[in-house]
Amino acid sequence: MTDLIPEPALGADAPMRREIGAVTLTERTDVGLASLALRAAASEPAPFGLILPGPGDSVVLQDKGAFWTGPGQWMIEGSENGDFAATVAAEAPGCSVTEQTDGWVVLDLVAPAEALGTLLERLVNLPPEALTPGKATRTLMHHMSVVLIRRSDSRLTVMGMRSLAGSLWHALEDTAARLA
Repeated sequence: MTDLIPEPALGADAPMRREIGAVTLTERTDVGLASLALRAAASEPAPFGLILPGPGDSVVLQDKGAFWTGPGQWMIEGSENGDFAATVAAEAPGCSVTEQTDGWVVLDLVAPAEALGTLLERLVNLPPEALTPGKATRTLMHHMSVVLIRRSDSRLTVMGMRSLAGSLWHALEDTAARLA
């Protein structure tokens, strides 16, 4: 088999990064993703020592994280390259684990809390308490399905379908530029 070389979702040679006023928008290519689902009668695992979160929450422990996606289902995040699902499966015996890394684009927004809050007001129709630090939710942004994870007061991760990476980047970049 040919050795495949991963490319950033936005199609450039290197991950995109742009500073717009107080906002820094960065494409993340260093995130591995795997979905984890409990099978019937399976006990809830603690992959990498993570206590899997409930609805609307996310957790992080060192370089691993998880957020809830549905009853008995989570997305696990890590910094590994390659077959991240195999790493997760070894940590969650008896669970269904599927590689998700190449299906998503992961974008980080870093800005002062007030600027990030103003940006969110224009991007999504959610109450502010739905996106306090440690919260994660799936919602619509410019008619695209996205997952938002509030990492801290000043950092938000936006995950969307890889096939819509350019449109998602444009929506974030354009909204930030209008506020700059």
